[in-house]
Amino acid sequence: MSASARHTSGAREGEAPLRVILAEDSVLLREGLVRLLQAADLEVVDACPDAETFLASVREHRPDLVVVDVRMPPTFTSEGIQAALVVRSEMPDVAVLVLSQYVEERYATELLAGRARGVGYLLKDRVADTGEFIDALRTVAGGGTALDPEVVSQLMSRARNADPLARLTPREHDVLRLMAQGRSNSAISRELYIGEGAVEKNVSSIFLKLDLAPTGDDHRRVLAVLQWMEHGGELR
Repeated sequence: MSASARHTSGAREGEAPLRVILAEDSVLLREGLVRLLQAADLEVVDACPDAETFLASVREHRPDLVVVDVRMPPTFTSEGIQAALVVRSEMPDVAVLVLSQYVEERYATELLAGRARGVGYLLKDRVADTGEFIDALRTVAGGGTALDPEVVSQLMSRARNADPLARLTPREHDVLRLMAQGRSNSAISRELYIGEGAVEKNVSSIFLKLDLAPTGDDHRRVLAVLQWMEHGGELR
């Protein structure tokens, strides 16, 4: 059975509970998260103090979901979120939720690149309700997206516009909607019954109209999706 087939809003009779691996260097927070998740009937497969042991555990156990801090030993810079990117690359069926005090813009953009599904980024200081946090975990594990508005705001700081989506044609809206669902150009082509060349032209036009010039740091496909989300577009 695939990970996605087991995702539920709680373990139902006869179904396996959601399996989670945590990566958090703070002992108190790590133990607190373990107890919170267990109380919500989630199975905590492992709780790791650093990125290296976390990656080894994920590769061994292949959980449904991982919850990762950004800054972890040994340098406390970006080890955690870089480990999340490795999980995203090597094990795309494993959902990833970053839980941190910091918005690491460069790596957050990479985390969302290509497939903005089964991913979340929440800020510790802004999680005000444990029930909402558990709901966010289940949303991400089920293939959805959970992004703190502050994360979206910071990632969009160089691409903000009063109403950029109003510039798009109906066809471009359709293409961007499917991009937000994580579809490739070939998948969009099949969905809309148009050639891949036409999809590429629409994507290029979307970038142009959303003022997303190519840079060395920003992933334009991700930034376009973030604008779609910020202005009321649905990912699913």
